[in-house]
Amino acid sequence: MRFRAKIVDVACLSHFSRIVNTVAKLAKTCILRLTVCKLYFILSDKVANGGASLWCELSQGNFFDEFQMEGVAAEHNEIYLEFVPENLSRALKTAQSAKAVKIKLTNKHCPCLRVAVELPSLPSSSRIVTHDIPVGVIPRRMWNDFREPSVPDFDVSIYLPVLKTMKSVVERMKNLSNFIVIEANLSGEMNLKIETDLVSVTTHFKDLGNPPWASEDRCQSSAQGKDLESMAEACIDIKKLQQLLAGQQVNPTKALCNIARKRIVHFILLHEEVSLQYFIPAIA
Repeated sequence: MRFRAKIVDVACLSHFSRIVNTVAKLAKTCILRLTVCKLYFILSDKVANGGASLWCELSQGNFFDEFQMEGVAAEHNEIYLEFVPENLSRALKTAQSAKAVKIKLTNKHCPCLRVAVELPSLPSSSRIVTHDIPVGVIPRRMWNDFREPSVPDFDVSIYLPVLKTMKSVVERMKNLSNFIVIEANLSGEMNLKIETDLVSVTTHFKDLGNPPWASEDRCQSSAQGKDLESMAEACIDIKKLQQLLAGQQVNPTKALCNIARKRIVHFILLHEEVSLQYFIPAIA
């Protein structure tokens, strides 16, 4: 089992750092899954226990100048590591002006991801700062616990408004309630609502648009010939939504959410070679 990688390009390093920062904001610990072509950051809190799930997928060829890995076996050419993403985020913060960053799986005293940051210096010398990040190696028998979360048939799929706007609305609402209702329809309308004994607040968004597949059979509303104006809603933990909006540094070119009525809200942030999915279960 081996893994080593190198990033030289400054823009790629900056983008990779932003993704790790986003994951660190959403998960205290997570799984790093390594395959020949892709990296995955995975958080699979049990949705049944009210936990959110994260699935972030990126193509290694768009970030790394060198990437070599050998999995646990020829027929299972993957590696699953458990680690604290904040530790990797901190290590990459020292690399903002780096000439190169090397990441290697080592096992001297315990399994670690060694992050070696080569900093600019005098022509005749080089400065290398090394961070050892402890990791746990996930045994093969547990890999199925970290597969991509299945998405239930959703009632509505809709593009999100500008995330900064949505974030400011949610941050204000967070001071009034622990829960938020997200509702949307197939006419591009979405509402964010909070209701307490003392106050009821609703923010309306219009003309957001619905993805093309919203009119396909996958979406129950259209499959059953329901009214396009009919709202599908789910009540979720407002802190989990605020965490996503405040923590995301992916700067997506597309952001959308799927709502399975009273079951789950599934957020998808897309930016070229990166996709981040975040699942927040509904509160009964």
